[in-house]
Amino acid sequence: MEDESGEGLPPGYTVDELAARAGVTVRTVRFYGTRGLLPPPVIGPRRVGRYGVEHLARLALIEELQRQGMTLAAIERYLEQLPPDLSAQDLAVHRALVASWAPESAETITRRELERRAGRELADRDVERLAAMGVLEATGDPEVFRLDGSLLRLGVEMLDVPIEHDTILASRTVLLDHARSAAQELARLFQEEVWSPYRESGEDPDHLTAMKSLSAHMQPIVVQALVTAFQRSLSEELRSAFRNR
Repeated sequence: MEDESGEGLPPGYTVDELAARAGVTVRTVRFYGTRGLLPPPVIGPRRVGRYGVEHLARLALIEELQRQGMTLAAIERYLEQLPPDLSAQDLAVHRALVASWAPESAETITRRELERRAGRELADRDVERLAAMGVLEATGDPEVFRLDGSLLRLGVEMLDVPIEHDTILASRTVLLDHARSAAQELARLFQEEVWSPYRESGEDPDHLTAMKSLSAHMQPIVVQALVTAFQRSLSEELRSAFRNR
C-alpha cells in the first residue's frame, strides 16, 4: 500500500477505516484509546496511525461486553486481566466464549404488554419493586421499559411478599457483590485451566472445539452449583440466627 507520495504504508486501517469496519465513530475509537481500552496504532509515514486486526477484534469484544451491560470502568478492569499479546483470533474466541455466557438480552416492552405478561395490573409501587429487583429498567418514556424476561415470573411472585423496598435494594446489592466475586474467581480458574492450555496448544482446531463445548456445558453446571450452595448456606444461616434468639 502506498500514500500519495509513493511511500509504502504499513498494513492495516486508518482510524476512519477501523471505525467504519467496527461500526463505531472515529470519536469512539479515539476515546477508547485515551481510556487504554485500545492499544495505540502503529505510526507510519507522514505520522499516519495504522490499526490492525487486533484492534478490530478488541472493539468487537468491547461491544460484546457492553451488550452484557458492563460499564466502561468494568470493561477496563476486565481487559486489564487479559494477556497483553492476544492475537485477533484469541480475542475472537474470547468474545465467543463471553457471548455464550451472556444472559438473555433485555427487551423493550410497553407497560400494557408488561401487565399482560405479568397476568395482573401493576401499580407504580409494583413497577418500582420490579426495578429494584433488576427485573426491568425505566426508559425516557414512563410507559416503556427494558425487561429481563427470565426474571419476570419470579419478580411478580415477589410482589406479594411483605418485604420493604429498601430491604430489596440492600439484598440485591449483597447478592451482586458476592456473585461478582464468585464470577471473578471462576474466570480466573477458566483462564488458567482452559484458556491457557488452548493458547499453548498452538490454536489446535480440535482443542478449540473442545474448549467451546466445555464452556457451553459449564454454564448450567455453574449456575446450578451456585443456586444449590446459596440455598444450603442461607438455610444454615437462618437456622443459626433463629436458634441463637
